[in-house]
Amino acid sequence: MLDDIAETLHPAADDDVSDGAHPLLATAPDTVGFKKLRKRLLRQVRETIAVNGMVQPGARWLVGLSGGKDSYALLALLCDLKWRGMLPVELLACNLDQGQPNFPKHILPEFLKRHGIPHRIEYRDTYSVVTDKLPAGATYCSLCSRLRRGHLYRVAREEGCSALVLGHHREDCLETFFMNLFHGGRLSAMPAKFLNDEGDVMVLRPLIASAEEDLGRFTEALGFPIIPCDLCGSQDGLQRNSTKAMLAEMEQRFPGRKETMLRALSHVSPSHLLDPKLFDFASLLTRSDTP
Repeated sequence: MLDDIAETLHPAADDDVSDGAHPLLATAPDTVGFKKLRKRLLRQVRETIAVNGMVQPGARWLVGLSGGKDSYALLALLCDLKWRGMLPVELLACNLDQGQPNFPKHILPEFLKRHGIPHRIEYRDTYSVVTDKLPAGATYCSLCSRLRRGHLYRVAREEGCSALVLGHHREDCLETFFMNLFHGGRLSAMPAKFLNDEGDVMVLRPLIASAEEDLGRFTEALGFPIIPCDLCGSQDGLQRNSTKAMLAEMEQRFPGRKETMLRALSHVSPSHLLDPKLFDFASLLTRSDTP
């Protein structure tokens, strides 16, 4: 059974995107450019799912939907794969309304109902918690993200979901790597799959190999109602913004560099780093030293 699923998800399987689609893609442009974009994204998602062994037959996945371009793209691509019989899991979309000022509460419920997507809208006023704990002018993102993740784990448990699926992409992964390198003093990025601390919810990132620009073009072409992520007004001056700008400049000067860096994160040589916990440098011997 698992071998059959892996073969279905593998990019070597049929990549034809001209034979219909899930209703979320019903308004997709009938252009060569969009078809190539959609085909590329589907292939990347299928490869990420297959390589990381994300699918357990009959599992239920909680798909985080913030209303941003990345989470819309994630939902659409997963629904498309499921519609094609290539993703044998149950999908439940979930938006966590965190009480940010001026958040348009009607957009996501109306969107999900209109397209027949099973969903749950969860309201938790984490915004007040964050503003109470942090001084005025501080960046809310880190604490806000931790609170959001905790509530999503809880919802996953309540809904019988074994996995929480998030829309992090290639740029998120690379930015996290460089932020940890420059500010945290460690080599760490975003894995495509990991287990939460409690050991009961798997976190999956099927878009981790996909470019942010591609996802933006994809959702824009489909006309999804994007909700901005800066409603709380704390986005300016973030370290992540500086890192994003650095990577964008690097990509402009050396096209293809982002893809090379992402590939490097999956080709690690512990013997050529400095961590004795990953490689036993103390036990290295020359041939003349070997008994």
